[in-house]
Amino acid sequence: MPRSVNHAASKAKRKKILKMAKGYWGARGNVYTIAKTAVEKGLQHAYRDRKLKKREFRSLWIVRINAAARLNGTTYSRLINALDKKGITINRKLLASMAIENPQAFTDIVKFAMN
Repeated sequence: MPRSVNHAASKAKRKKILKMAKGYWGARGNVYTIAKTAVEKGLQHAYRDRKLKKREFRSLWIVRINAAARLNGTTYSRLINALDKKGITINRKLLASMAIENPQAFTDIVKFAMN
């Protein structure tokens, strides 16, 4: 009995990989075996960087809050501690955007927390 091969599935698999490799430089974009490793590596970076993105944004927010807090005569750590003691639960993303877009409201929060 002849060997049965599912050409539709294997072609779809190759097509999927080559579609993901679209725009890659040289053979990485049009040779399946090379594109496969390039796509795998790209997906690994994407997975890792989704985690790093959260870390980087949090540190960016902290830097912005610290800069705005120092303009108001305090530091980031003292401000966060004062907010915790007052029971104010406001996240760092919101505080950072407030520090940039609405400095007066940020100043009001700092004054309320520090008193």
